[in-house]
Amino acid sequence: MSTLDANHSRGLLLTAIGGMTLTVDIPLIRLADGNSWSILMMRSGTTVVATLLIWLVWRSFSRNVPPLIPGRIGLVVALLYALSSITFTIAVFHTSTANLVFILAFNSMFAALLSWIFLKERPKPVTLVTMAVMLVGVLIIVGDSLGAGNFFGDMLALTSAFLIASAITITRASGRDMGFAALIAVILPFAVSTFLVSQVGYRVEAPWWIIFNGAVIMPIAFFCLANGPKYISGPEVAMFYLLETVLAPVWVWMIFSEVPSTQSLIGGAILIVALITHSLWQLHQGRKRRPAQTIRHPV
Repeated sequence: MSTLDANHSRGLLLTAIGGMTLTVDIPLIRLADGNSWSILMMRSGTTVVATLLIWLVWRSFSRNVPPLIPGRIGLVVALLYALSSITFTIAVFHTSTANLVFILAFNSMFAALLSWIFLKERPKPVTLVTMAVMLVGVLIIVGDSLGAGNFFGDMLALTSAFLIASAITITRASGRDMGFAALIAVILPFAVSTFLVSQVGYRVEAPWWIIFNGAVIMPIAFFCLANGPKYISGPEVAMFYLLETVLAPVWVWMIFSEVPSTQSLIGGAILIVALITHSLWQLHQGRKRRPAQTIRHPV
């Protein structure tokens, strides 16, 4: 197997592990059964402790360990991930799981829009059409929430998607390794939630679920997903992010019997079909360009 093929296989394995692991995040938050600030405090606190332990152990075996925060640009990216962690966790308690993950799927289109504005990477006409179709899907979901009392949660989910897209765009522009920055960023949510818990009180009925989530699930998911793009293309990574969009509502339905509304399913189906179609198109275009970029030695 060539080095190129080996790296591609490594990237697929990393992102598959990360994407599949991330699908249980929301069910574990729900299983912990607590108020939003207590859950955020425990989830972010255990993630910080686990991240520092992993980094220190790695550093004891190798000096080639990535930095926790790679410079000032790393601080900006960490801040964006920190804010997205806050908005995401609160959104879990103010909208349905289906609405949350469907709207979060819009982050890839936010990333395309931000890359167009700030990196001067003009999207293809197909991407622009996909963005318009996905916007219709989001409007259907949000429109349904106006009467169901989920509008605040949906707006938080949309904000979270935008913050993640901003972090991805800055990471791409910098070319830095932000694998640990996305994890160490939860220091800010931990500090904010700790202060608020001291004011409103602590309540988590089943803390072991959220400790497992913060100490194991989050480090594995975000580290793998953050490092996958070093080996495979953006469209391939996006395909694995869709695992949460598809599977998280299934796990919640199986555990909590939470059935999404008809409009939520319609809007979510529009989002998923549009994003999968666009990702497959990008993969096809990438394969067409790859042979042309291959260096051919004279015979």
